[in-house]
Amino acid sequence: MELSATAKVILGMLAARPRSGYEIKQLVDNSTRFFWAASYGQIYPELKRLEKAGLISGTDAPHGGRQRTVFDLTREGRKRAEEWISRPPEVFELRDEGLLKLFFAGVTDAARTPEIARERAAHAHVIAGRLREVERSLDLDGDGGPAVSPDAGSLTTLRYGIELNEWAAAWFERAADELEQGAAEAAPAKTNA
Repeated sequence: MELSATAKVILGMLAARPRSGYEIKQLVDNSTRFFWAASYGQIYPELKRLEKAGLISGTDAPHGGRQRTVFDLTREGRKRAEEWISRPPEVFELRDEGLLKLFFAGVTDAARTPEIARERAAHAHVIAGRLREVERSLDLDGDGGPAVSPDAGSLTTLRYGIELNEWAAAWFERAADELEQGAAEAAPAKTNA
């Protein structure tokens, strides 16, 4: 069985500990979604596919009045997760709609390019802020805060996300300034023609 992008997320989440589909989605929303998203519509069918393939097993674990299935890696599932982790990445993809809009704005609505860059800068500031909140919620200095101890890989990835978004915000702000300056310099040239 070829591992889909969502399967890789699920196997990684279950390698840490057993989780329900809901718990996997919540963890995705607070961690990997900043660089590798997965929706409910992807997670639940993939859980069934992984279980059918023998890579995970589900156990009924009602919670309150709700039905719930908690999934765990099988021996074969752990082996596949470890094999995947041991190989070099096959996919490097950055999907950024703001960057895509900026790319095409020059030929569709050039006057809007600085605004698009500023919108993207604002978004990067928001994401960096959210990631800083996640970082603050971790008890990194042992001061008695929440009992969340991220592993070294997760913490490194969190710091990457913070620094990347802080850099992106500054870059997009500079780009907006340059685009505005370029538009201002081009405007008189058009009126003299």
